[in-house]
Amino acid sequence: MATPKKRTGKASQATRRANWKGSVPATTVCPNCKEIIPTHTVCPKCGYYKNGIASIKKQAEEQPKAEVKEAKKSAKVEAAVEAKEETKAKAKTAAKKTEAKAETKADAPKAKKPRAKKETAEASEAKPKKTAAKKAKAQD
Repeated sequence: MATPKKRTGKASQATRRANWKGSVPATTVCPNCKEIIPTHTVCPKCGYYKNGIASIKKQAEEQPKAEVKEAKKSAKVEAAVEAKEETKAKAKTAAKKTEAKAETKADAPKAKKPRAKKETAEASEAKPKKTAAKKAKAQD
């Protein structure tokens, strides 16, 4: 990537940036409520666009905001109560399972571990003994 040989001065920066100009957005008047709105957009006040209803703004305004907030709060409270009940139920079932496991362990006799077998005289005689010739070959 190319790098500048010298630093750009403040005057050069200012003259370059002077050509970046903002423009005023075009506006129109809503035919229904006479509100000034940007062109080609739905009126944020009444919901009209091109002499017709485009959004359901008025229907949403009919319900008071306080009722909507209360309904949301009650739904949240109900969800929280249900979650608490579920956790309690899970804890109870887990406790019952652990109690049942403890009872079965107490009732069942402990299994004995198998002991290691001791070598008898017969078993030791049955094993082949290495001869002196085999030991000599193994050392070579």
